[in-house]
Amino acid sequence: MTLAPPLLSLRLSVDYRNNKGVLRDVSLDIQPGEILGLVGQSGSGKSTISLAILRLLHLKGGTARGHLLFKGEDLSAKSESQMRSLRGREISIVLQSPLTSLNPALRIGSQLNEAWRAHATGTREQCGTAISSALSSVSLPSDTDFLRRRPSQLSVGQAQRVIIAMAILHRPSLLIADESTSALDTITQSEILSLFARLNHELGMGILYISHDLLSVAALCHRIAILNSGEIVECGPPSQIFGAPQHPYTQKLVAALPRGPFLDFRANKPWSAVASDIQDRPAKRSEDSSIPDHTPSVAR
Repeated sequence: MTLAPPLLSLRLSVDYRNNKGVLRDVSLDIQPGEILGLVGQSGSGKSTISLAILRLLHLKGGTARGHLLFKGEDLSAKSESQMRSLRGREISIVLQSPLTSLNPALRIGSQLNEAWRAHATGTREQCGTAISSALSSVSLPSDTDFLRRRPSQLSVGQAQRVIIAMAILHRPSLLIADESTSALDTITQSEILSLFARLNHELGMGILYISHDLLSVAALCHRIAILNSGEIVECGPPSQIFGAPQHPYTQKLVAALPRGPFLDFRANKPWSAVASDIQDRPAKRSEDSSIPDHTPSVAR
């Protein structure tokens, strides 16, 4: 059996003008259709990794060294115009604060229209069909009343779903979710995690899920990478990270979690009750996929 090449493969070191060694020889691979969780405390370099993947470090005064391959192509060798054609089409990002990610002056329909036309040409009907499909994928209406709303007329959960709809308009191969549930209440967070699991299953979309919340990462991800002080100190399936952590920092993180049967990985018990609407539906995997057999508990 031939293993599929990684969707994303990186090995990077990153410096900022006034902060050297923010990332030190960080190595990550994401397989097609895999959900990889990236966990670390504030300031550990998580968001720097997402900026590096999108080739946007220069906006923060950062520089990267190493290699960055997406679908076998060297992103560091691409021009800015080539990267602009990739951002939002092949690689999309969902950020932490949905209401500040949307333009408060524009109606939701106008913003979705702009997002579609950034990477596609076609008729108004084709644009409307794509927008309707994306909104349906995130369980939002696509009627005129909703599309004419402004961000201030949406709940936080609705706004985050709109941002996700924009991110998947062009069916990207990789979705970066950078602390995308941190600003949400518990119920809405659970709904968004379920949505990510469903999109991964239905679209075969690879997801880099960045968070400081170990429990949400455990619920969603096939593998988890632990980032500490600019270095990946451990990477493995949730059963390893939570059941038999190897690195002292990982052990410290896991020890800080509440104990109980909902975190019993050794007994192989599903501990998450969220996403019952997609229960028993594993993420899409190809025959030659090297995604671990672990099914995220959010999709159980």
